[in-house]
Amino acid sequence: MSHRLFNRPKFLLLALLLAPATLDATLCRPSVAGGNHGGGGAEALEAGEFRTSPVITIEGHGGFESNLEGSPEHYAIDGLFGLVMEWGLGNNGSFAIEAAIGPALVWGEAEHFYGKVHVDEHDEETDSHSDDEHAEHGDDHDDHAEHEDEHGDEHDDDHAGHDDDDDHAGHDDHAGHGSHDTDYKRSDVRGFLQARYAPNDRLSLSVSWNPYYVTKNQGEDIKGLKNELGAKVLWALGDGDVNFALGDRLEDLIDGVYLSLEHRQGWESDGTWMGNYTDPRLGVGFNVDLLNISLNAGPRFYVPGSYSALEQRTDFAGELEVAYPVGNNTVLFAHWQPTYSSEGGSGWGEGWQHHVGTGVTFSF
Repeated sequence: MSHRLFNRPKFLLLALLLAPATLDATLCRPSVAGGNHGGGGAEALEAGEFRTSPVITIEGHGGFESNLEGSPEHYAIDGLFGLVMEWGLGNNGSFAIEAAIGPALVWGEAEHFYGKVHVDEHDEETDSHSDDEHAEHGDDHDDHAEHEDEHGDEHDDDHAGHDDDDDHAGHDDHAGHGSHDTDYKRSDVRGFLQARYAPNDRLSLSVSWNPYYVTKNQGEDIKGLKNELGAKVLWALGDGDVNFALGDRLEDLIDGVYLSLEHRQGWESDGTWMGNYTDPRLGVGFNVDLLNISLNAGPRFYVPGSYSALEQRTDFAGELEVAYPVGNNTVLFAHWQPTYSSEGGSGWGEGWQHHVGTGVTFSF
């Protein structure tokens, strides 16, 4: 096993594990575990040292909600301009504040908090009137039966016309309500603010705020500010020095194992509380030369907002992410986040959702 002190791949891995900020700033996603894809060439700060690093991140990403009716999809291209301020502490620790803001070009619909239920008002109206309409239909049927001989032809014509005009029109309206297009919509604004404290080189604690401003009413998106708050604890069990290109073997992966616990809550732009979830994760990270690979998985304890009328449930969530430094100040990255919902309900379904993305981060 290699033991080179603070070699570049090792530092990139530790940064991915213990400084989960820049990727979160890029994506501002409800379900991301996070990873710092910037600053791959930076060195750890000594106690008392201070560093400020401007960061620019560009990413394209998409969401695929295959467990929902119509399998809606949404896409976005984000450009975030941020600043990382970091203070070195004793015992290889650090304290950092990160902030970023920038445009988000939206195709389909804006990104939303995990588990959002698309409430179908059409169905609610249909249910509320179904009994009365059924009774009226019964009365009409009796009246037609009494006058069948006299008005048979008229009844047939009227009934056929009613089927063609009313029923089919209603069916078309319902289909339109449930459709999900992926046309370009608009440019929104998203931001990120995080404070992270690492008392040593294996433990970090962070709190974050992910605001997202929808610039106009469109489809199911409501103009206004969405908010998401999160807190996370991450503990690296090993030193992170795992590189298969330097002779490490499979049993050395233990040095790349980490545990994390994250809690997040979200609010829609109209103030509706969307719910919260808690993710305990087991993960592992390693390098193949300069390429860093990290994957984690675990249960998701999800509490939906009261608007959804759904019960609490336990889902599954995971993430696979890769990062590759190009020079000292540029990192290419990609990620895949699968989630599996264990239960269905009104406006929600059992099955998989996926979020994928790729981009580049420049640090200065």
